Amino acid sequence: MTADQARSLLETMTGVIEQEAVATRKVVKAITNRDYKPDPKSRTAWELATHLATSDVWFADSILKGAFAWTGEPPIPNEMKDPNGVAKWHEQHLGDRLTKLRAMTPDELLRGVDFFGRQAPAVTWLTTMNNHSVHHRGQLAAYLRPMGSKVPAIYGMSADEPMPGA
Repeated sequence: MTADQARSLLETMTGVIEQEAVATRKVVKAITNRDYKPDPKSRTAWELATHLATSDVWFADSILKGAFAWTGEPPIPNEMKDPNGVAKWHEQHLGDRLTKLRAMTPDELLRGVDFFGRQAPAVTWLTTMNNHSVHHRGQLAAYLRPMGSKVPAIYGMSADEPMPGA
């Protein structure tokens, strides 16, 4: 990968992550029952929401540091008292990290980073970060209607949120 390719991937993926984060926060804000889970083995809606928010920041911090080290779920920040607090925290902290990611030098973007035994240039882990977030957002979105919530539009309209002007 060249420096220009790394910069292009960075610009593309930070834009995608920023766009996906808007949908993620809509899903988080739609939670009406924090304790809902569809199966005893599943995480609760609250656990998924806080995992989504803190994992996005953890991924970004790990890419910035050039090292992934998982020591377990981080403590829930005090600002995360309800779904709106989770969304607000996520917006503030992820926005800060995206700014820092966009400022990375070509050498930082291209340095090899180990992700639990897999080696790749730092910038490529942005795709894993995005996939992880979309995966868990999908889980959480599937919880909403059974818990009695409305499902927000994500990639277009939903049965609960039609397209504007439709």
